[in-house]
Amino acid sequence: MLSPRLLVLATAALCVSAQAPPPPALNYADQQSTSNTLGIPSSNLTDVFDTAKVINQTGGAPADDTPPGLPPASTMATAIDGEIGLSNISDSNLDVLHVGAGRRDSSDYELVFAGTADNDAPIQGTAYLTYTLVSNSSYKQGTAECLDFCTQTDGCVFVNLYYEFNNRLLDFVFPQHSNLKCVLFGDVHTENEKVNYWDQQLVDQSYGTTSTFRNSSGFASLTKTERPPPEGYELVFGPISNANNAPSYMGFALLDKYDVSACAKLCNTRRPDSVGGACKYFNIWRAVAQGKPKTYTCAMYSAPTDKSTAVNTGQGPLNVTLSRGYKRISHIYDGDFEEYSCPNNDSFCFSDDAGGWVGDSSNGGQYDATIFHYSPYAHQGTGTLTPLLLDLLEPGKEYVLQFFHSSTYSGEELEAPAFMDVIWTGASVGNITRYSPWAYSEFTVNTLGGGGDWLQFKGGAAPAYVFIDDVDLFLK
Repeated sequence: MLSPRLLVLATAALCVSAQAPPPPALNYADQQSTSNTLGIPSSNLTDVFDTAKVINQTGGAPADDTPPGLPPASTMATAIDGEIGLSNISDSNLDVLHVGAGRRDSSDYELVFAGTADNDAPIQGTAYLTYTLVSNSSYKQGTAECLDFCTQTDGCVFVNLYYEFNNRLLDFVFPQHSNLKCVLFGDVHTENEKVNYWDQQLVDQSYGTTSTFRNSSGFASLTKTERPPPEGYELVFGPISNANNAPSYMGFALLDKYDVSACAKLCNTRRPDSVGGACKYFNIWRAVAQGKPKTYTCAMYSAPTDKSTAVNTGQGPLNVTLSRGYKRISHIYDGDFEEYSCPNNDSFCFSDDAGGWVGDSSNGGQYDATIFHYSPYAHQGTGTLTPLLLDLLEPGKEYVLQFFHSSTYSGEELEAPAFMDVIWTGASVGNITRYSPWAYSEFTVNTLGGGGDWLQFKGGAAPAYVFIDDVDLFLK
């Protein structure tokens, strides 16, 4: 929805030629609208579910010569916007299903299913992490070691413990010389996910045998705690069993693990939308089919939403679980200019000091930098110039300054010399010089911290006017 507030810049005094329209501060006419006709789509979760139905993310301990005890692999995107294929996201598995730390004995786990002495099989499930070999002197001793390995592995919530016989690597190559395998997962699995995949297991022709399995048991962690949100984000809601279906939808990725930090990284690096701008919100959730975890969805939005739009419980055989929403934190106060409104509910008003922003005129000018409450001038949300308040920023960090700007008010000929300088802590970080309908821009800035950072937009000159709206400052 269009917001009625934004900022206009013109560095010269308001002397306007006869061919130019009246200055924005004096013109109350809808025909001078600069507003963008928004065409921001709502979530298309049908694409998400259609992709999730056909993708296969199940796995287990590798059947090749991968040694035991390796760190979990980094989180991968298994599909992006419906295109199936693996893409590396994070350097490490930072956050999977919000598992607590500090567990040190088997009382912190529960038995989900017990193994059988004959004709058993390992789990084939989502969110495989890693595996190790534990003592096969006794199943009890091996269980304790396996659970302790899960305790020490970030993101582990479930272990599948089983004997694997006739595997030459286990018997003779790997230094543990044990055939009791401890396989870790970042999601809880059930007995119906045991799959007879012996033909996929290592068959060593020189050894002349195929692996067989016994006593395949599953244990789930009882300790789960909410971790802090990813850096630069705040938790909006969750976990619930409903996914967002909201405007400003940018697309989705399917992940091989429930990794909130990886989803945040995808949001941070998502290509900005020409109408809505950068990604400012994501909804991460798990799709479950017939009780089995299927995949993990990261849906991204160019405008924040909340629990009120979390209305999708699933589609077909897939159900939504563990849905959480996270909003990107902007460090500019009232960057969308919702604080400025007109007295008596008037639809048009303006000021050079309102809503946490201040406009400055020089050389005898008046309202050269003006904050407006007027829907036809707005892009979306609200708009502005020099913020009075910035959050206390972390020193030595990179932040991304993002905003929309427009210079069409006086027409293409008169707006041709329009310009705007972006000033960060006294230095220019960017310059925009052109006639332009609403367009998105972003600049990377480095911080001093300790309250020493400040921002200015300087532009003009009349009869060329530059409108600014939807200003955000995000941690990069």
